[in-house]
Amino acid sequence: MAKRYSNKLKDDATPEKEKEEKVVEKEKEEKSTPSGPRMQRIKDWLERYKIAALSGLFLILFAICLVLAFTSFLFTWQVDYDKVSGPVHDLLSTSVKTANWLGNFGALLSNVFMNRWFGIAAYGIALLSFITGVKLLLNVTLLPMAKTIRITLFVMLWTCVMMGYIFNKNYLFMGGGIGYYSASWLDGMIGRIGTLLSLSFVGIAFLLINNLVKIPSFTKPDAPEIEEEVAEPAESERHEIEEPILKVEKPKNIVKDVPPPTAIEFNVEPVTPVVEEKKTPVVKPSDSVEFSIEKAPEVKEEIKIVEEKIELPASAYDPTLDLSSYKFPPLSLLQDYGKESVQIDQDELTANKDRIVATLANYSIGIKKIKATPGPTVTLYEIVPQDGTRISKIKNLEDDIALSLSALGIRIIAPMPGQGTIGIEVPNRNPGMVSMKSILASDQFQKANMELPIGLGKTISDQPFVIDLAKMPHLLMAGSTGQGKSVGLNAVLVSLLYKKHPSQIKFVLVDPKKVELTLFNKIERHFLAKLPNSGEAIITDTKKVIHTLNSLCIEMDQRYDLLKDAQVRNIKEYNEKFVARKLNPEKGHKYLPYIVLIVDEFADLIMTAGKEVETPIARLAQLARAIGIHLIIATQRPSVNIITGTIKANFPARIAFRVISKIDSRTILDSGGADQLIGRGDMLLATGSDLIRLQCAFVSTNEVEEITDYIGAQQAYPQAFQLPEYVEEGSEDGNVEFSANEKDALFDQCARIVVETQQGSASLLQRRLKIGYNRAGRIIDQLQAAGIIGAFEGSKAREVMIKDFMQLDEKLKALSSSSEPQM
Repeated sequence: MAKRYSNKLKDDATPEKEKEEKVVEKEKEEKSTPSGPRMQRIKDWLERYKIAALSGLFLILFAICLVLAFTSFLFTWQVDYDKVSGPVHDLLSTSVKTANWLGNFGALLSNVFMNRWFGIAAYGIALLSFITGVKLLLNVTLLPMAKTIRITLFVMLWTCVMMGYIFNKNYLFMGGGIGYYSASWLDGMIGRIGTLLSLSFVGIAFLLINNLVKIPSFTKPDAPEIEEEVAEPAESERHEIEEPILKVEKPKNIVKDVPPPTAIEFNVEPVTPVVEEKKTPVVKPSDSVEFSIEKAPEVKEEIKIVEEKIELPASAYDPTLDLSSYKFPPLSLLQDYGKESVQIDQDELTANKDRIVATLANYSIGIKKIKATPGPTVTLYEIVPQDGTRISKIKNLEDDIALSLSALGIRIIAPMPGQGTIGIEVPNRNPGMVSMKSILASDQFQKANMELPIGLGKTISDQPFVIDLAKMPHLLMAGSTGQGKSVGLNAVLVSLLYKKHPSQIKFVLVDPKKVELTLFNKIERHFLAKLPNSGEAIITDTKKVIHTLNSLCIEMDQRYDLLKDAQVRNIKEYNEKFVARKLNPEKGHKYLPYIVLIVDEFADLIMTAGKEVETPIARLAQLARAIGIHLIIATQRPSVNIITGTIKANFPARIAFRVISKIDSRTILDSGGADQLIGRGDMLLATGSDLIRLQCAFVSTNEVEEITDYIGAQQAYPQAFQLPEYVEEGSEDGNVEFSANEKDALFDQCARIVVETQQGSASLLQRRLKIGYNRAGRIIDQLQAAGIIGAFEGSKAREVMIKDFMQLDEKLKALSSSSEPQM
């Protein structure tokens, strides 16, 4: 007894909260083992062996046969009654002939379904067979399956019983055996009137429960909102608060000359204010909420890529003449990945809508309208809440909605920019794949009036998304390992390869991992740029990365000098002026291609080089936009010591793939959201204040290899595009000996130009003497070794040590005398 009593105390001491948690866990276990996965495996098996289409076709034909047989039976039942009421094997004999339109088979079907079972309600079986067949054959949902099956089965049972009640056994086909015997049993139990009342009550109750009939509201309408001018309330609406009653009693006998007493008695009755009860908002059921589906317009695709041709007058300079036979890669090199259009699953959309409405209703949040916009990976549900609903209240229910939908990656946009709605992004049960071919073949890319168009992927409304890299002007990409960064870089490169001629763009590729960008080695002499006397064009060594970044800074300074001489503000105006032959090549002017620097793993460079890498990148990001140098940096470690404030300030365009935490998301985008993506190319693009969710276009390694093979097999330039030579500060410390035997033939002339202009730069010698940059760089080195100019000081101009020609002549004589052999 003591033990039982102690156990009872323990049970009583169990908190009610723990009991509720156990109930919730039990419900979760029941929900976690639905028949959904099993049905999905069966459906995949059917589709794999093409049985689904055959099954759908069979069900459609079977439905048509049922309709023909039932309709014929309504007119021929008296003729065929004796034949169908006998043994079944009689109808299988060819000697028995029936009047049914489908012969003995139709008569057999009609007898079973109409006479023996459901009567005329058997038409419901034909309806269910038809819509199921259309779903399997065409993957088109004519009506919501679950709701249609529920309503049809009830209507069949109710109709057959009602027909059995109305008609007697002589018209058995009207109610069938089920209807006739059910009505007879009810008639014996509750009488004929009771049967009619019961059937009527059940029918009306079903209509109301399923919201098939709306009940007119007899309640008093809600009071209007209070305006600035408050109207005087009606008598019946005033609070029952009486004013204090003031009673002044005077004595009855008052002497004429004696003043009345000053004592006054106040009888104040107690007041009990009537407090109005707070009205809870009336939440509409999910079926009464207006629900619409917005399907994206079909994307027109071109059969072949539209080559970008520059219309030039006859006298204009054509930069593509050196490779005039170059052909752009065809779209046939890219692959199709199944159906590109979004497949709308009506059942999934309706189910998600119902769950969203139910979840919000649990927190007394009503909804007026919902609009669903299906996309390749996620579906956007735009909701219009009832008046007076706080946006923050819905925003805080993000995890609750994710739990009710049993989905990851739920993101709430409250409010939608420029719209009076709240967006809820829900991942699709079967996400689609966006191929690179569908993006490049779209009108958005083909007819893009952009300098550097990039096809990134598709929006959540299933529309191709194309953006201009020249207007970004730099791009920062970040995300966890395996979430799509390398595929995103390939999408950028492929987009530009399909749109630009080798004379119009050059790539500087930095690949510390040494395996991601190696396929582009095949197009080195077409599209790549590298340092002079460098081996491979794909840069993998950290030391060479530092040299290349500083070389790009020199290229930037030289280009700004050219823009200054041409009196233009950007590379587009400069090239237009050069093509129109308004700039003299003899003065160093030339056609300037765009240069795109791509760094695949920026975190590794920061760890090994630090400020040596960050400083030139920051300088390029600040200044290189106008002269056509653009940066794309990718990293898988979005921490603050990698993506510093200096980097973020100069990269307004950022792409975030899926990350682990909200902190990483804020590091990339300055806002959350990237931690709620679902991976596999799902990304957020931030351009200023806008945040756009995209599904990145997929381009495989085989596709990239075929594209580079196609380009690499064509005629190319003699060598890759040469960047300016960069010499480290420590390598030129003034101790280099001057050798007159190795002196360049133009050494003396270059020395006079330097002294005359008091500028020691290779670009000056190029313009004045019409020589290449490599030779001009060697002469500059010789001038420094001879002591005519100072050492290299980064972006600053070299100091000229000789101030006039007299001092220069003495210097040249001293150099020549020191080089003569002694006797």
